Amino acid sequence: MKLEQIREAIEQIAPLKLAQDWDNVGFLIGDRRRDIKRILMTIDTTRAVAAEAKRFKADLILAYHPVIWDGLKRITADGATAPIYELIQANIGVFSIHTALDTAAGGVNDALASIFPLVDATPIGDYVADPAGQHYKLITFIPKDAVNTVAEALYAAGAGAIGQYSHCGFMTEGVGTFLPLDGARPAIGRRGRLEHVEEIRLETVVAAEKVAAVIAALRKAHPYETPAFDVFGHYDLENRLGLGRMGRLEQPMSLDSVIKNVRHITGAKAVGLIGPARRTVRTAAVCAGSCGKLLDTVIAAGCDLYLTGELKHHQALAAQEAGLTCLCLSHSVSERFALKNLAKTLKKRLKNVTIRFSQKDADPFTWKPL
Repeated sequence: MKLEQIREAIEQIAPLKLAQDWDNVGFLIGDRRRDIKRILMTIDTTRAVAAEAKRFKADLILAYHPVIWDGLKRITADGATAPIYELIQANIGVFSIHTALDTAAGGVNDALASIFPLVDATPIGDYVADPAGQHYKLITFIPKDAVNTVAEALYAAGAGAIGQYSHCGFMTEGVGTFLPLDGARPAIGRRGRLEHVEEIRLETVVAAEKVAAVIAALRKAHPYETPAFDVFGHYDLENRLGLGRMGRLEQPMSLDSVIKNVRHITGAKAVGLIGPARRTVRTAAVCAGSCGKLLDTVIAAGCDLYLTGELKHHQALAAQEAGLTCLCLSHSVSERFALKNLAKTLKKRLKNVTIRFSQKDADPFTWKPL
């Protein structure tokens, strides 16, 4: 199977355009032309994982975290770039999904939210554009006797599509004015005379990729020499896409019950507790990995609990002072369990590819009593 087919299958689950602009997702190492028969999935691409990939005879590593974050000035067989050097030598590719999977429906943060589960959960912040593309509002002004002709031309070109409906628009009556100047060839009236025309204001929506075709259809079908129209960007504030999830619990839970669920679903062996240790949890927020910069939003929303990977010291103090209970699982522990869910989904879509979850990928922290 070719890399492009693998990419398409991944993007059906987690479109790469959902990734944060600081992230480095997609195909990072390797030969795009190579036939892919075996994939090794991992959170981090370490030397141990690279060695495992070679033993497995993997053609591709599907990694959650990017193996390359910033520009590299050298790649050597020792130090931080050693895994990259070894994978290039072995002709093993690396594809990263990171914050694209964090944001995607059914991805890492939805997996964390299912621990409670959260009802009517919404992203906390770091919003991204819908990969389906932005929508626009088109407004134009048409003489009454031509409104149906122009409207049909716009709808035929792709305007007016909302969900499972077509020909969506709104019309209001009004009076349009214009004064044809020298050189004009007015369809109504004559040069040098101010005209007042009964017109219809037509409003409709247009997907970004169809705006050019719709405007061309408008110019062709409209009777005026220079039709008037406006195009405005449309922002969906109800269905925003971003990191984390926040909502209410289906049923209130004790903190002990939440921790029990966390251990069962994520496999976490330890948890860092901040704030009140005994409480009933009715509202909660989750964010995989390092999501301290979203903490203020969680506090402002009045949540009882914040489940995340890690917080910095000053963020932990802020949560404590706000009376917010936080559970920190360790960065990759908050993510690894969800990657196994992705592996199951991909196996169903890529039936001609052998997919294995890494046995060498592990959290770098080992917590031991003193």
